[in-house]
Amino acid sequence: KPMFERVDAARRPDSIVATVTSGISINALAAGRSESFRRNFLGLHFFNPPNVIVGTELIAGNDTDPAVVEFIEAFAQIRLGREMVRTKDTPAFAGNRVGFKVLNEVAQLAEEHGVAFMDALIGPHTGRAMPPLATVDLVGWDVHKAIVDNVLANTQDEANAAFAMPGYMSSLLAAGHMGNKTPAKGGFFRKVKDGKTTLTFVLDPKSGDYKPAAEVAPQPLEFVTEMQRLHRVGRYRQAMQIFLSAEGWEADLMRKVILGYVSYGLNRVGEVVREPRDVDRIMGFGFNWAPPTVLADAMGVNETIAAIEKAGLAVPKVLT
Repeated sequence: KPMFERVDAARRPDSIVATVTSGISINALAAGRSESFRRNFLGLHFFNPPNVIVGTELIAGNDTDPAVVEFIEAFAQIRLGREMVRTKDTPAFAGNRVGFKVLNEVAQLAEEHGVAFMDALIGPHTGRAMPPLATVDLVGWDVHKAIVDNVLANTQDEANAAFAMPGYMSSLLAAGHMGNKTPAKGGFFRKVKDGKTTLTFVLDPKSGDYKPAAEVAPQPLEFVTEMQRLHRVGRYRQAMQIFLSAEGWEADLMRKVILGYVSYGLNRVGEVVREPRDVDRIMGFGFNWAPPTVLADAMGVNETIAAIEKAGLAVPKVLT
C-alpha cells in the first residue's frame, strides 16, 4: 500500500498500473487509491519463469475501466506473446487455486505414504511436466504457504481442507527449509555435492530427516510403468484406460488425486472463470499440466463422470 501511494502520487492520470500478485485481491490492493488509479489498475499475473511460461491471468477490479482491460489483453497477446486468461478477483485466481490444491494435497498424503512414493505415483504419466513435490521445491515453500493459507482462509468450497498446509512443512519452513532456494537445508529433496557427484536426499516427513534417494526409492508399479510406456509412443487414450482400470490401493490413490484435479478445476467454472477452456488454458499454458477437459476427453466423458462419482467427488456441471 505505501508503494501504491507513491505510484498514485507520481503517475500520469492515464497511466496503467498492473500488479503481478499471484492471489491478493485486486480490489483490496486498489482500496483507498484515487479514482484514476482504480480505473486504470488491474492484475496481470505472470507465471515463473515468464520467459518460458506464456500463460498469464488478467484480473479486473470492480472499478477497472473495461477499455483498459481490452487494451491490456490485446497488448499482452500481440506485443508480449502471452496466452491470456481472464479470471474473477478470487483468492489465488484460477491457476494457483487449482494447481496448489493438487500440490498441497500430495504434500498432505506424503506424510503417510512418503515423498518419493507420491512423486512417483503422481508423476509426468498423470499429465504434468514435473512431479508435484519437486514442483513445490521449485516454487519455494514460503510461496506455497502464502498461497494455500490465502485460499484456506478466504474460500469455503468442496475441497477447502486440501489447502491446510501439513504440520511437518510448517515446522521445517520455520526452521528455514524453503526448497531449492535454500540448497543447504533443502525441502522435499536436498542435493549435496560430493566431489564431482551430486547426491540426492529425500525428506522423511515423519522424522524430519533426509535419507539417500536410493534407500527410499519406491518399487515400480506395473500400471505406472505401462502408462509411461504408452505415453512415450503417444498412445495417451490407452494410457488413460490403464489409469481407469488399474487395481489396488495405489491406483485408487492416484485416481483420487487426478480425478480430484479434474473435478475441482472444472467446478471453478462460473465461480472464478467463465468457461472450461479458461481453466484448461491456464493449467496448460501456466502450469504445463494436461488441462482437465483434455484428461476427460482422453478417458471419455461418460467414463470420467463414472470415475469421479466412484471416487466420491463432485461431478462438474460442465461434464453433464
